[in-house]
Amino acid sequence: MKAYQITGTEGLPSLKQVTLPDPEPKAGEVLVRIRACCLNYRDYMNVMGIKGVTGPIPRVPCSDGAGEIVALGEGVSGWSVGQKVVIPFMPTWIDGGYTQQHASKALGGAEDGLLRELACLPATCLLSVPDHLSMEEAATLPCAAVTAWDALFVRGDLKAGETVLVLGTGGVSIFALQFAKSVGAKVLATTSSNAKAARLSELGADAVHNYKTDPAWDDWALAQTGKLGVDRVIEIGGPETLNRSIKATRFGGHIALIGVLTGTSGDVQTVGILRKSIRLDGIYVGSKTMFAGMLEHITAQKMHPVIDSTFEFEDAPAAFERIGSGQHFGKIVIKV
Repeated sequence: MKAYQITGTEGLPSLKQVTLPDPEPKAGEVLVRIRACCLNYRDYMNVMGIKGVTGPIPRVPCSDGAGEIVALGEGVSGWSVGQKVVIPFMPTWIDGGYTQQHASKALGGAEDGLLRELACLPATCLLSVPDHLSMEEAATLPCAAVTAWDALFVRGDLKAGETVLVLGTGGVSIFALQFAKSVGAKVLATTSSNAKAARLSELGADAVHNYKTDPAWDDWALAQTGKLGVDRVIEIGGPETLNRSIKATRFGGHIALIGVLTGTSGDVQTVGILRKSIRLDGIYVGSKTMFAGMLEHITAQKMHPVIDSTFEFEDAPAAFERIGSGQHFGKIVIKV
């Protein structure tokens, strides 16, 4: 089978297409022909060797994918050849709390990912692709969508009428915007261009702020809420944005700490968290049970993910260049 591997530490040139033996499903596994993969910033960090992300070399990148079952291992029931499936980010995290064991099985990290033609997965982890979604759309869901769902509805318990602040136009932020609007929440959004601002408004954002023309988006968010602050923040920036998120959050509010786009460490004004009694949650995707609940909601709403661009398998390096540029709006997909 064809696949891509991270073969070194020199960045994008270390991402090479290779030929690997076709895998065969063991007992309890299914063999999935991958039809689409989707990129997350974590995948870019892995390929580029950015500090804070580690893993073995060589390694197949990419956690997110969807495909169809082509073979069943011994003892597998409930699935049949030809069914379309989407693959969770951590195949062992079925339900319950997050553990180190689940983290160690995250695809594209310590374990080979899905930027390949064939993959063997535990039958117990798979989920059916909703009928209204394409393979490319389904492939966008395992990381960014589940992360946004966990942040808003599992850790966040979002309710109609609350105000959510989303940062930027990456996958998690766009999914959070779509989910929040689907339950009647108000959404404030930040972005780097007027063109992206217009698209955010089209998706339902109630107000949008260009942080390039005015970096004080925390003051803007406070003004939008009568100086009370927002109920919830989808914090994807990390050290260079977290303090502004703290300032923008109301007393007793919630910040879902998700991304590290501005780095992996920095100064945090902990007094703001304390004084305002803010709940700060680190969110690292979610379980299969969360994924299943999210799929029910997506199906009921007939929701479609926002895809920025789609690349052919042979052009996979260009997809990584696209996410590295920061110019994308929504998810970047690679057809397999």
